[in-house]
Amino acid sequence: MSAKDSILIVEDEDRLAGLLADYLKAAGYAVHRLGEGPPVAAWVRTHHPALVLLDLMLPGRDGLEVCREIRTFSQVPIIMTTARVEEVDRLLGLELGADDYVCKPYSPREVVARVKAVLRRGGAEPARCAGALSLDPDSLRVRAAEREIELTAVEFALLATLHAAPGRIFARDRLMDRIYQDHRIVSDRTIDSHVKKLRRKLADLLPGRELIHSVYGVGYRYEEREDAP
Repeated sequence: MSAKDSILIVEDEDRLAGLLADYLKAAGYAVHRLGEGPPVAAWVRTHHPALVLLDLMLPGRDGLEVCREIRTFSQVPIIMTTARVEEVDRLLGLELGADDYVCKPYSPREVVARVKAVLRRGGAEPARCAGALSLDPDSLRVRAAEREIELTAVEFALLATLHAAPGRIFARDRLMDRIYQDHRIVSDRTIDSHVKKLRRKLADLLPGRELIHSVYGVGYRYEEREDAP
């Protein structure tokens, strides 16, 4: 199995794991399956998969504990899957280092699309030209449709972080760490205030387009699709 295109599915529902494996194989990925939590971290350490699909509720050890252990030695992308939609579980998962969430019941096609999206954005630079916006870190300016706006340093860092990983949900704490690298203490309301100001400026740049979306109880994500929730 090549680590470059291998996916580890950690799911105790055998039928669902098999279905996901079939769809991922059809998309060109090599797949390995595990049905319980205890052996996952050791397998990841040994085989270095490209991505882990990790269920929250697992026999022997739950997904949050597994995610926490993996993050002590690896930054492999992790997409958590769960039927538990309580916001505390979402928040804990993201703070522990999960890259995305998919809630059950889900379409296997959606999971494959999420896998592709997470793998595509691996190693992306925070300032780049893609989609609707072009970001210039030297001038702190953002351009779109032959127009441009100037942002504050904090606003630019916030936008660059979100823009570099479209579709990824960033918890507020993670955004604070990215924006305030001096580790100053700021509240959730500070991030919310910066997002509000940034949205207002982006609305002047691209009227009628919402680019930064709130994920209730968790944080924010960047998404250019006009029909994105």
